[in-house]
Amino acid sequence: MNCLKSNPFLIFLLPLSFLLLANFFSSSYGASLDHNNLQQANIPEYLDRKIHHYHGINVEGHTRRIAEETTGDNITYDLILAADRTHRRDPTDHFNYYTGGWRIGNRHYLASVAFSAAGPIVFAIIWFVVFAVFLLCLCCRCCCCSRKSYGYSPTAYTISVVCLAVCTIAAIAGIAFVYMGQGKFESSIVNTSSFVLHKADDVIVNLKDILDNLNAAKNTSIGQSVLPDNLKAQINGITGTIEGVTTNFRNVTQKNSHDIENFLNPMKILLIGVAAALLVLSVLGFLFSVLGLGCLLGSNWMDSYNTNNYNEWRLSPCEQVRLISNPALFASFIGDTCIAMDEWLQNPNARSALEEIIPKVDNKTAQEISSVTKGVSLGTVDMINGIITKVINANVPPNVGPPLYYNQNGPMLPILCNPYDSKLADRQCAAGEVWKKYVCQVSGAICKTPGRLTPNMYNQLSTTANVSYTLYKEMPFVLDLIDSTYLKELFGDISKNYCPSLSVSTEWMYTGFIFSSVAVMFSLIIWIFYSRERRQRSYTKKVDKESSIENPFAYSQND
Repeated sequence: MNCLKSNPFLIFLLPLSFLLLANFFSSSYGASLDHNNLQQANIPEYLDRKIHHYHGINVEGHTRRIAEETTGDNITYDLILAADRTHRRDPTDHFNYYTGGWRIGNRHYLASVAFSAAGPIVFAIIWFVVFAVFLLCLCCRCCCCSRKSYGYSPTAYTISVVCLAVCTIAAIAGIAFVYMGQGKFESSIVNTSSFVLHKADDVIVNLKDILDNLNAAKNTSIGQSVLPDNLKAQINGITGTIEGVTTNFRNVTQKNSHDIENFLNPMKILLIGVAAALLVLSVLGFLFSVLGLGCLLGSNWMDSYNTNNYNEWRLSPCEQVRLISNPALFASFIGDTCIAMDEWLQNPNARSALEEIIPKVDNKTAQEISSVTKGVSLGTVDMINGIITKVINANVPPNVGPPLYYNQNGPMLPILCNPYDSKLADRQCAAGEVWKKYVCQVSGAICKTPGRLTPNMYNQLSTTANVSYTLYKEMPFVLDLIDSTYLKELFGDISKNYCPSLSVSTEWMYTGFIFSSVAVMFSLIIWIFYSRERRQRSYTKKVDKESSIENPFAYSQND
């Protein structure tokens, strides 16, 4: 059978063209890393904050849709976050465009993120088919065409060995870059998760302190005076509300922490395992090719280059999908999340899907906590001042006896400064409203020295006043719940301090995977040329040896 002599340049250009085209398609079709080059910027005050070209994207120019939006998950939010960036095809919805914005708990959003990394899958299919046809053609040529003698080029052999070594080193360098990026990414995720959990714990601790102080105020007494029943009823009513808020905070944050851990651990094993497999395949392929150890690959009828090509062709598509798609998914999701936080910071009062990360206390609940806290603080001060005016500063006749009469005398005790007026508005306190100097020495619960307070009464007044003061000092936190300042600070810090490192680490992984994958693909192509030169070299040596045996004096005769 006559066969055309193969053109080595055409053999090289055919897979190379598909390789470059597929890698370009993979990089451009998947998540673009340009959107994830998050640059650190100074964040102004969280109130009335404007963001200009933050994280490389003009967030303020994006259209933020504020409307009642009901999704397939039957959860309604006012603000659709990162609507432009998340406008992707949804394979679970007949490949229609997803319009629900950033929503970590929505399966359609997650499907659209996964579809954004479909480039490696397409590349794997192209590579699998094209190179399969290419290998089939080579096998047909080797099996069906008669082999003719051919020459041996030492230069071509040396160049192929050098190129094969360079590609193998490049693949090793790419895998090393992947490992560094994976470690940095894991560290950034852990730090971010710890930061969110710490902030959530602060909210839980502060709410618990408020609840403890409210219960302490409910149980305080000065002599026979206690807190009014209506305030006790309000405390009982708000107790369940505060406990519900703290439970929700704890459940949501712990669930997110566990979900992140359960997601990262298998992904870490997968990334490390696949990267290690690619590394071992590249190194062993190089060694087997250079040393001519085709028999170690388990093939008796194929030489080393065919077996190496077959194994690499068979494993490369799976590795390409796993290696490149994972960091592409990370890059898309992290970029979406950071942009969503930036957009929420411009409209913090709207309900959004960010509440799936850390809950937002609704305004009604926060106002209720604020009202009860202020009311109890005001009530305890009124109770104290009532005792001061009716008992301590009163000129009670001796015949009344204890506890109303205990020989109180001397300068009048100033009433306690109430930080709120009757409308629960703030008011300023006058200086010098202290009680220690009004304490007398007692004998049998009767003052023996000038003074308006017995030590026991002073302790009761101080304890009750401290409870009221503690509730007053906790009001800024309650106000933060009302205007979501704690969320503004949380998401602002994440956007400024954590998003850049997450973006850089995913870019490292993505770049390393692309670099190593391209290096392995080139190695696969160069193996073909190297094996061809190796066969020619072996054939030339064999022919020269046979010629020298048949005519040992050939050179002397020619001379």
